[in-house]
Amino acid sequence: MAIFRPTYALKKITDITPAALKKRGIKALVLDVDNTLTTHNNPAPAEGVPEWIEEMKSAGIKLIIVSNNNAERVTPFAEMLGLHFVPNGAKPLPVGFKRAAAELRALGVPKNRIAAVGDQIFTDILGANLAGIRSIFVYPIEPETSLPFRFKRAVEKPLLPKRFGKFD
Repeated sequence: MAIFRPTYALKKITDITPAALKKRGIKALVLDVDNTLTTHNNPAPAEGVPEWIEEMKSAGIKLIIVSNNNAERVTPFAEMLGLHFVPNGAKPLPVGFKRAAAELRALGVPKNRIAAVGDQIFTDILGANLAGIRSIFVYPIEPETSLPFRFKRAVEKPLLPKRFGKFD
């Protein structure tokens, strides 16, 4: 089903380069937090993420976080990275993505130049596709241990990209 299919699939977020984004006309990224930029409920970004964020900013790529977490969780994380954010994003509903796109539009980035990055098919990829923006699936940083997440991962497994390419 196309609504569950990402536009691109990569191993990890740091595989995304400014040159690859520019080649595809992408000027902004909507970022997920948990298991994309860090592990679940971790207040610190994953290894390499702060440097990647700075590389993106230096290249003029606009970045914004959309998370289903509340502001209490997202605020310190986003501030640490110097990023704007949309908490309570209600993914997979497109509302959080649309709020982020409106902020990016105010910075001069049209919707067709935005892509969303995340590790979950049923929230990040579906939500981006429903919002009409490109999606980049990245594999989770680490497996989740809770029963609800293990169930969700088992259900999404048949929908996961069978291969991921080099994003250059």
